[in-house]
Amino acid sequence: MDSTPSAGRRRVAKGLAVAGLIAAGAVGGGIAASTLSASADPTTTPTTSSSPSGTSSTDTGRGHGGIGGSTPVRSDEKSVSAADEATLKAAALKAVPGGTVVRIETDSGDAAYEAHMTKTDGTVVTVKFDGNLAVVGVEDGMGK
Repeated sequence: MDSTPSAGRRRVAKGLAVAGLIAAGAVGGGIAASTLSASADPTTTPTTSSSPSGTSSTDTGRGHGGIGGSTPVRSDEKSVSAADEATLKAAALKAVPGGTVVRIETDSGDAAYEAHMTKTDGTVVTVKFDGNLAVVGVEDGMGK
C-alpha cells in the first residue's frame, strides 16, 4: 500500500486550504471595514483625552476629516497650556459656530497658535491666532 495521498486527496486538501484562507480573509476584511467605517463616522461622540503635556483636548481620532487627534502631529508644533487651550477653544468655536475642535497647538507657520476643526458640513478648517490669543483668520484645510 502506498503511503502518499492520491492525486484526488491532494486536490481536496488543497481546496480546503484555499477555502480556509478565503474565509479568513473575508472575516479579517469585515473587521477592518467595520473598524475603518466606525472611526470615519463624523457622528461619533468626541472623547476627552490627556495630551503629553497634561492638557486635555477634544480627541476625535484620525478618522475626523483626516486631521488627527488631540496631540500635535508635527514635531515642530506643541500642545498649549490648559488655560491657553480653554481661551483658544472658546475663540475657535465662536469663529466656526457649530464646529468641533480636534486639536489646538502652537503653529510653526504663519501664526502663533492654531485650532484644527471640523465644520458641521464635515469640511476641515484651521483657525489661526496671534500671540495674544486673538483670531487672525480661518483657513480651509489644514492650514499653510
